[in-house]
Amino acid sequence: MNVTFALATARRILTQLRHDPRTVALMVLLPSLLLVLLRFVFNTEQAFSAAAPALLAVFPFAIMFIVTSITTLRERTTATLERLMTLPIGKLDLLFGYTIAFGLVAIVQVLVATGISLTWLGLEIDGSVWLLMLIAALDALLGTALGLLASAFARTEFQAVQFMPAIVMPQILLCGLFAPRSSMTPALEWLSDVMPLSYAVDALESVTRSNELDGVFVRNLVIVAGCAVLALVLGAATLRRRTP
Repeated sequence: MNVTFALATARRILTQLRHDPRTVALMVLLPSLLLVLLRFVFNTEQAFSAAAPALLAVFPFAIMFIVTSITTLRERTTATLERLMTLPIGKLDLLFGYTIAFGLVAIVQVLVATGISLTWLGLEIDGSVWLLMLIAALDALLGTALGLLASAFARTEFQAVQFMPAIVMPQILLCGLFAPRSSMTPALEWLSDVMPLSYAVDALESVTRSNELDGVFVRNLVIVAGCAVLALVLGAATLRRRTP
């Protein structure tokens, strides 16, 4: 991978986003708005503190998946990728450039959502705030990487959106948000064990409950980061210049 080309790609994407303030505002503020809505749905700080950590993983993951899959597909359908790939730039350079750009947006998104949750919404945690933000940011990067991978298999923006119920929704349903994973049937528990969002939710919940880091927590972080890197590598292997 050429770092110069990756940074140039990231700079180009950020420049495009700068000229689309409405999209940036939606990406940065939507998770926070959803958490505010959730806080008033529960109407108690205790209930909100029990559910919010998992949703700090789910909301950025889902939003970044949609944004990156549609954006990358649009670059291909408008022949932008085809023109870029006539230059001496590799597929990994392009995908890591997208990841850097959207990763920076995701970090801002997580900082805003976490800050609002801890101050205004009354989220209570026993662990480190910085670890909470790190895990949420890693999960947003995972959504970005999976969105880049999914865009390689879509021909239209409508198809890209349809990948959300196929890739994102099963992970949300099986990550332990609605029911403990240990109480699921063996088949569903096995499926939840192979889905990276489950490990992100487990890591966030362990941070909110305790200030101590154990081997399971480190394992969860490694799995989430490893799945993000694997998705980027697979995305580079399947990236096409344009949609036929």
